[in-house]
Amino acid sequence: MHVVVTGALVENGAVLLVHRSPTRRAYPDLWDLPGGHVDTGESELQALAREMREELGVHIVAESASRLGDWHAGSGEDAVHVGVWKIGDWVGSPTNRAPEEHDDIAWVGINELGGLPLVFGDLAALLRDGTP
Repeated sequence: MHVVVTGALVENGAVLLVHRSPTRRAYPDLWDLPGGHVDTGESELQALAREMREELGVHIVAESASRLGDWHAGSGEDAVHVGVWKIGDWVGSPTNRAPEEHDDIAWVGINELGGLPLVFGDLAALLRDGTP
């Protein structure tokens, strides 16, 4: 099983999404939360911090991260477990530092997520439930 983490940077009722490149093998041409694989020996929070730094150039404040939930996809050798985290505080301004993975990034209102092609369709509900 592959273990993946994703991070929801939420600010002013909007979440930062990345658009997966149409050339990606998994979930091409869809909007998603930034994140990636948990490396051997890493905790989910360590992987989340590394991925946010690599993909967006931001340093998350680990104490501000809270788990929103988990998604499961695929089966057998292709099974994926995705830990979804809300990040309340970070340092830096997000920029697309992984253009080979994402061809765009955008702040999207949580109430506007239903109109986008998303990797996980229940993202809006998950964020609404976990956002005061």
